[in-house]
Amino acid sequence: MAIEIHHGSDLWPIEVTTRDQLKSDGRALRKQVSRPTFARYVAHDRDPLAILQEQNERRVQSLIPLRMGRMLVSPFTFYRGSAAIMAADLAHAPTTGIEIVACGDAHLSNFGFFASPERDLVFDLNDFDEASLAPWEWDLKRLVTSVVIGSRESGLDEATTVDAALQTATAYRLKLRELVSLSVLDRYYHRLMLGSASGDLSPRARKVVAKAERQAHRRTSAAFVRKVTRVNSAGVRELIEDPPVLTHVPEMAEERLTALFERYRSTVPADIALLLSQFTLTDLAMRVVGVGSVGTRCYILLLTGPNNEPLVLQVKEAQPSVLRVYGHHEPVQPDERIHEGHRVVANQRILQAVSDPFLGHLQVAGRDFYVRQFRDMKSSIDTSRLTAAEYGRYGQACARLLARGHVQSSNSPMIAGYLGTSPSFDSAMVEWALAYADQSLADYRILKAAVDSGEIEALAVP
Repeated sequence: MAIEIHHGSDLWPIEVTTRDQLKSDGRALRKQVSRPTFARYVAHDRDPLAILQEQNERRVQSLIPLRMGRMLVSPFTFYRGSAAIMAADLAHAPTTGIEIVACGDAHLSNFGFFASPERDLVFDLNDFDEASLAPWEWDLKRLVTSVVIGSRESGLDEATTVDAALQTATAYRLKLRELVSLSVLDRYYHRLMLGSASGDLSPRARKVVAKAERQAHRRTSAAFVRKVTRVNSAGVRELIEDPPVLTHVPEMAEERLTALFERYRSTVPADIALLLSQFTLTDLAMRVVGVGSVGTRCYILLLTGPNNEPLVLQVKEAQPSVLRVYGHHEPVQPDERIHEGHRVVANQRILQAVSDPFLGHLQVAGRDFYVRQFRDMKSSIDTSRLTAAEYGRYGQACARLLARGHVQSSNSPMIAGYLGTSPSFDSAMVEWALAYADQSLADYRILKAAVDSGEIEALAVP
């Protein structure tokens, strides 16, 4: 249907496809690619080590052994760091062709607590380095597979693992269908809560969540500053080095980043820009973060307010999404250069119910970065402490949050139409995830063998 919008004396025709039409289009897709088609994982000829090494070429070389070491801690940490390998595999898999704003790395550990601008504790997706336009099922595959790998790592039996994976896939389908039935405004305003007072949690699970909440409340700029800073002889607070995790950068780099701080400030809302103008950049250092992110350039900025109040910001390099590089999903205009920092920030604001008000971006020497608060009440659930039943419910909670993010894309009713009311796709996702978990374990063993033989250097992680 065409809607005419009056703007002055002009008429602007905009094509809007109704929800019912989109759902009908989704149902029609089943004739082109049936839902059971997604059950089968077909391995293709690829070298997982070559993919990791190609990624490593764009990173800080001295930190590569640490990245390899962190990936080898367990099959799950390997999975966390191997989004590029999975994207390369997904590129060869059948797809519905329904592209939405996707997280790109929606595994269990990328959901957690953080503070809203109102200082409430919220639970949502919290990593968007790989976010991009991509087939919606890629996110669901990554999530369900993480449920399988995490369950096996926790020592849960295979029946429990299958059940938890099925609960996750089913929860996504049901929540997405529920949200699609709402108006686009109601979808936007929809919030999901996971708190220790939730009646959906058992007493044991509430204790686990309550512990994560307490940890989140302790993880603030002030707490970080007390732990890792000192006042030098000149009376200036500075970061304490802890190589290789926290190291100061050359003086020239400090001057450059200080000058570019104003450029970042121009990308945040006016109220945040005014707030930042009252802070002085006191110190900065390079800091190693995460598993898959190790080796990308990441800086910690220590800022001090007029009354010595601390604010810690993280400036993190944003490299091209693995969905684009290894999943071969090009942007709408391939010739147009994407500002990767802006991509991360924009997609984070789309996918999260509430976002960090300090989100911004900048470019340094041809490299793209995004900026956010560091440790702003961030914490995650220790899934190893959950019972089998609680683990399944946690997977469901993450799946519902993923659905909430996906329905922000205008064509999301097509997904609901394609999924329908039967559990056919749910079962297919589980079968695929079980097979891919085996593939990921095989890749983990290939990396371990390469390290054991001396082909690849890895720093042991205590």
